[in-house]
Amino acid sequence: MVGPFCQTGRSLVNEVEAVRQVLLALNASGIPYALSGSLASNFYAVARSTKDADFIVETDAASLARLFDSLRDQFDTDRQLSFEMVTHTTRYILDHRATAFKIELFLLSDDPFDRSRFARRRLDEYEGVPVWVLSPEDVVVQKLRWLKLSRNPKHREDVRRVFAFSGDGLDMPYVSHWADTHGTRALLDEIRAEVERCRPPGDAG
Repeated sequence: MVGPFCQTGRSLVNEVEAVRQVLLALNASGIPYALSGSLASNFYAVARSTKDADFIVETDAASLARLFDSLRDQFDTDRQLSFEMVTHTTRYILDHRATAFKIELFLLSDDPFDRSRFARRRLDEYEGVPVWVLSPEDVVVQKLRWLKLSRNPKHREDVRRVFAFSGDGLDMPYVSHWADTHGTRALLDEIRAEVERCRPPGDAG
């Protein structure tokens, strides 16, 4: 892992405090999960701060209720399942009272890529706490998917960051397969070309 949590500043303090509390609760609950989104990309690139953290969870209603109860002293929890309009997935939202940092819990779906990336998650560490996090390939594939749907430049930048720092170690046949499946191959090729143009001469990455 590239040491992603070396920044300073209030936004990162907010992030660390909120995410550690949720990780501790998830690990204690036994609920299978994976850290995703921009925070996951920080494991494979120079870190950037983010205003929320995304988790994929595979759970039932009773286990989820116990998780929410364990976090009620630190988080305001919307226990109503909401529909995320960009990716058409379902989620719960937790707001950390002390910092206003947001945690989004996405329910694992039957989408083939959702299942694939969840099965490929890997164990790492976040600020001294064990964390299951998506692989760098799956971070890239999902960010490309979000970029196609929303055109939010932060997703493009996250893909660029992962390629700039972890690109030579990526399983590109896997990434290309899902990019072809999702119709994001043109975006993938474009961003890879951008990163290559920005490399200093003689830098093998």
